[in-house]
Amino acid sequence: MLHLRLAVPASIREEVERFLVEDPRVTNVTVLPGASRDPAGDAMSCDVAREAASDVLARLRALGLDDGGTVAIQEVAASPSQAARDAERAAPGSPDDGVVWDLVTDTAYDQVRPSWTYYAFLTLATLIAGVAVVLDSPILVVGAMVVGPEFAVVAALALGVVLREGRLVWGSVRLLVQGFVAAIAITAVCGLLAAAIGWVDASSLTRPRPLTGFIWKPDHWSVTVALLAGVAGTLSLTAGRTNALVGVFISVTTVPAAGNLALALALWVPAEMAGASAQLAVNLAGMVLAGAVTLLVQRVLWRRAGLRIHVAGRGQVTRR
Repeated sequence: MLHLRLAVPASIREEVERFLVEDPRVTNVTVLPGASRDPAGDAMSCDVAREAASDVLARLRALGLDDGGTVAIQEVAASPSQAARDAERAAPGSPDDGVVWDLVTDTAYDQVRPSWTYYAFLTLATLIAGVAVVLDSPILVVGAMVVGPEFAVVAALALGVVLREGRLVWGSVRLLVQGFVAAIAITAVCGLLAAAIGWVDASSLTRPRPLTGFIWKPDHWSVTVALLAGVAGTLSLTAGRTNALVGVFISVTTVPAAGNLALALALWVPAEMAGASAQLAVNLAGMVLAGAVTLLVQRVLWRRAGLRIHVAGRGQVTRR
């Protein structure tokens, strides 16, 4: 279930209240007349089945809630009541399959806002990846993958492409480019310092690296993993299964490739510069492509599932 908190203008209060009360997918409807001060109007709240939330929000917008009103969405950890179970049964599909497009879009815009935290985590991840390359350590490679924060931005880019949101696409591309450029530059400087004091040299990269050599050698498996990771990551975000993202982070070599590229630049190993750059590009492009296709498929499936529901009365539902 999702909890909706509304500030409803006086001009549409009756229509909104009637809709919420009569929709069988909605329960726990509370109305506080005149309680909202900014914006002015009634304060309303309700719980809605997750798989019906996008449709309910679209209907609220159609009633005019965007014109002077507001809505806030919260996840409900548990709702052990018969009313909540009835609302779930009235909604089509499974809660795990429900995509709340308003929630996904709002979260995507949050992810593409530049922050020092994002740059710090991406830089730290790239530095760890650089050490992993020198030590030929797969454990440190995994650590770098987990620390890297870039997938949320990649998912936002895929969403922007699907929804044709130019501002979201541009914000995602800008943050990805600026983030990786900054992380690679800082790591390269650290590599130069390490070379100056004798910790590393060109042979640190050119010697056999059986455990981490794949980082700068993209092949058909790199494309395959990037596509699979893009699908898995997008599904985990849209379904609210963020715990699955850890597996996605571990499966793609974006940050390790960036670390390898930074060291190759610092120690001037042209062959690995090209390979690591290609690996980074393959992973980013593959995840964006797979994420966009996944989002398109989800939109088509939910439209065909009949998410647009006409409510004829409490307990009586007809699909369009």
